[in-house]
Amino acid sequence: MEDPRSDVRADTDERAPNFDALTPPEEVVRGDRTRDDFFDAVLGLDDPATAREVADRAGHGVDAAREYLDWFERMGIVIQVTDSPATYERNQEYLNWRRVQTLRREYATEELLDLLQSESERADALAAEFDAESPTGVSITQYAAASDQSIEAVWEQLSSWQTARRRVSLLERALTPTSGDAADRESAA
Repeated sequence: MEDPRSDVRADTDERAPNFDALTPPEEVVRGDRTRDDFFDAVLGLDDPATAREVADRAGHGVDAAREYLDWFERMGIVIQVTDSPATYERNQEYLNWRRVQTLRREYATEELLDLLQSESERADALAAEFDAESPTGVSITQYAAASDQSIEAVWEQLSSWQTARRRVSLLERALTPTSGDAADRESAA
């Protein structure tokens, strides 16, 4: 084997790099990726938002926001609501579908049934307590005054009721493979 040319040989006077001064690998790959920033931003959308608003939420540029929003739209994560200016909202049905798939994958049927029983009982108890069909049918201020509770306490109970109802719905979908998800599962595979 021949010796390398002199212009590509290592300088024998060079010092070894200071590896301790380099950025640790766990910091380089720690989840602060641009995609994750944009994903978090769109998950936090409560109202339709422009690419600029999503970029501001994510802490990145508008051009990157447009690219990610286009990709998220193709994936079904967001829905474009208007064209000029283009506004986007998160696709809650897609997110619910993902949650149902996660429930099916991570829990056995018996566990899902137990969770459904527990959440159903919780929702029924709160419905009886408020004597209402739905949390949206309860006036927080009126109920607080009538029951001598704080507005915050009533709001927390109503939020808990809404959460229980949402969980019941997701658990029922997870236990029912023919709930309209079958076509979605086939197209996602």
